[in-house]
Amino acid sequence: MPMLGIMASAISGNLLTYPISAYDSIATATVTSGNQTTITFSSVPQTYTHLQIRGIARGTYAGSGGGNPITRFNSDSGTNYVVHRLGGNGASAYAQAGLTQTSISHYGLTGANDATGMFGAFVIDILDYTNTNKNKVVRMFIADDMNGSGNIQFGSGVWLNTAAISTITLTTDYADFFANSSFALYGIK
Repeated sequence: MPMLGIMASAISGNLLTYPISAYDSIATATVTSGNQTTITFSSVPQTYTHLQIRGIARGTYAGSGGGNPITRFNSDSGTNYVVHRLGGNGASAYAQAGLTQTSISHYGLTGANDATGMFGAFVIDILDYTNTNKNKVVRMFIADDMNGSGNIQFGSGVWLNTAAISTITLTTDYADFFANSSFALYGIK
């Protein structure tokens, strides 16, 4: 019977307290009509430990897939990024790495020739984004379904810069974001 007493206390609010959410919504962006080349989160608050970007996106590229989404920090387009990827498409697996990159790139967009209404989804964690004593590390989970085919990818990246991140730019390598692509930036306490 002690378990029932514990459960009753919890129901009445005497035993459990619920933690305040660890995530705060900072900003959202949705491509509402037409196509859009770039999504920018600027004036990022410097009050969190980490950041997270969640998105669903479709590219306008008419080739295989919709193009590759890319991430840059503080408008830096120099060769100051490193990226690692591990993924698969149901038929084969791959591992890739790139040094001296101009962005952190990742797969994950469906494209203009893919079935209508299909979008790629991704979560990007930006760790210790205000710490000025270290380079900035990113980890990514990305997936897209192209009506029976698609990709799933785990990745990481490094921005070789110790500056605090105040601006995040998302774009694609050779396409625009299609209408209804949506992005959300969260602060992690």
